[in-house]
Amino acid sequence: MESPPATMASTAGATHIHRGLPGEMVVWEILVRLPPKPLLRCRAVCHAWRRATSTRAFLQAHHARQRSLPVVSWSRYDGHRYEDFLTFDHKAAAGTRLQPLVRLKDYFYPEAYCEGLLILSKDGASLSVCNPTTRQHAPLPQLSGLDVLGMYAHQSTGEYQLLLRRIYYTDCYVFTLGSDQPPRHVGVLEGVEASAYFDKPTLLRRSLHWYIVHYPHQYHQAGQRDVIVFDTTSETFRRMRAPVVLDKSYIFEMDGTLGIYSYNNTTQIVDIWVLRDYESEVWGHKYSVELPAEEIKRFGWPDYNWRVTVLSVDGDVLLLVTHGGWMFRVGIDGKLVDNFHRDGQHASTCKLSLKQTLVPHTFFATLEGYVVNTLPFL
Repeated sequence: MESPPATMASTAGATHIHRGLPGEMVVWEILVRLPPKPLLRCRAVCHAWRRATSTRAFLQAHHARQRSLPVVSWSRYDGHRYEDFLTFDHKAAAGTRLQPLVRLKDYFYPEAYCEGLLILSKDGASLSVCNPTTRQHAPLPQLSGLDVLGMYAHQSTGEYQLLLRRIYYTDCYVFTLGSDQPPRHVGVLEGVEASAYFDKPTLLRRSLHWYIVHYPHQYHQAGQRDVIVFDTTSETFRRMRAPVVLDKSYIFEMDGTLGIYSYNNTTQIVDIWVLRDYESEVWGHKYSVELPAEEIKRFGWPDYNWRVTVLSVDGDVLLLVTHGGWMFRVGIDGKLVDNFHRDGQHASTCKLSLKQTLVPHTFFATLEGYVVNTLPFL
């Protein structure tokens, strides 16, 4: 059994807060494993449980034990505009694989994520920070004219940092959430076009990694490009060798290393590469998956203009395909595994996985416009 932190041990002690079980076992072997909502309900059982599960040490341990699950969204654009964010658990029983995370009024797009926090943009403009689990939300000031490249927790300070790029330029800046200081300049992206598109990065070995797309491009053009790496400790950029893939390819975390996938919408084939050796930058082709196009078309989508996202969850590789109000899960063998549909809504995968957190963050209260459990939450 893991030894609880000293602060938690002193709180729980050897007191039996449940008949027949030592308090430490109840807290550190049972309650710490619960999802956030059941844990919050358990706090009503007794004062001892409420005290034990409210310490920062417990909440950090609880967050560490949560599963990192893909986030998907369904948007509604009519007179009842809202954005539904849900987690997708492919190991759950049928009918429970999509679990509501939060519903927000109007359209919000997740720009970045870190340790249960989301950076959202509204209508492609104003930025805000949100904890969907605790239903906290606050606008972010001082960031006009800047695009979000990624988010990370600084190793030495624990502060949450946004990595930003000046729009139409390659100058990069870092902004600390809750700081009253303007973003500080950290460097220039050498050899990167100002029009380059940065998709969501993968955080690995305390570094953010992107496989960038240069516009204009030919959709199926293949070529040799680099992975851009930002060391979050030294706050410096470098490059890594990438495999020769289609121009429109995306990076993701796969079994503790990097993966890159591309989708050819002419052949309906998804190719996946994996970084076999990080230090020597050796890549290998891992999978080639032909989507079950004819089967998907029977659900009412005659063309192949689908959005494909590849994620690695609990050691399994997930292929998620969205179009209109449909989301499909395809197995690595190319077979259709699941399908989900919502009338009048638009489905999309957010290209992120989230570990829910109840850990309190002091920076929320420092931000003007900070709210809890009110608009934009529905």
